[in-house]
Amino acid sequence: MNYHWNWRIFWEESPDGVRTYGETLIDGLQWTLAAALGGWVIALLIGVLVGTLRTLPQTDRAGRWLRVAGNAYIEVFRNIPLLVQMFLWYFVVPELLPGAVGAWVKVLPNLPFVAAVVSLGFYTSARLAVQVTAGIEALAGGQQLAALALGLSRPQAYRYVLLPLALRIILPPLASECLNIIKNSAVALTIGLVELMNSANAIQEFSFQTFEAFTAATVIYVALNILVVTGMHWLERRLALPGTLAEGVR
Repeated sequence: MNYHWNWRIFWEESPDGVRTYGETLIDGLQWTLAAALGGWVIALLIGVLVGTLRTLPQTDRAGRWLRVAGNAYIEVFRNIPLLVQMFLWYFVVPELLPGAVGAWVKVLPNLPFVAAVVSLGFYTSARLAVQVTAGIEALAGGQQLAALALGLSRPQAYRYVLLPLALRIILPPLASECLNIIKNSAVALTIGLVELMNSANAIQEFSFQTFEAFTAATVIYVALNILVVTGMHWLERRLALPGTLAEGVR
């Protein structure tokens, strides 16, 4: 049986009679970008917070308990597969909420998108937290002592000295996680989010042009990743500061 190639399929009208197959793919790309960006914001905020908590001194009781809480957070969200977390946020969490709130959440028209953003954010935040911790610990020890000696409080030392330097150091792994969150967004098709991969799947189901649909999706993913890598490399060169790493980790 010979396969009939038809690259013009993307200019043909889809069964909904409103859009072409190409526009369907573009809509899926927009949902992919929105889910990845929303998840990235959550991951960055929580990841920086948890990663910082794991570097607090253990000389006081509060610091020890905060480190334990940070480590527990990472163990939970890093070791549960993303697919399982997505199912938990979409199917289980609404059932655990108080009656009226749970009923309101379950009828949200964009519930798949919200669940995808939250699950991507929490899953990625655990990975980012480990990198933030490593970045802070990689700094020469005198950085924190100098900040404290200048009269800064410990929160100010983290805010103005340690975190800005650590984030510059970990830009390469941050780029990898940014790529991962874009690719991981494809898992959201399992809860009904019509992102890029789900759109490609719909195109092949209606048009039977399987290779064209998934080839186009693949090209789009590759192009997105190239843009992210290029942007991160530019940012890394722009923000690079010599002499901020301890000996042995340069």
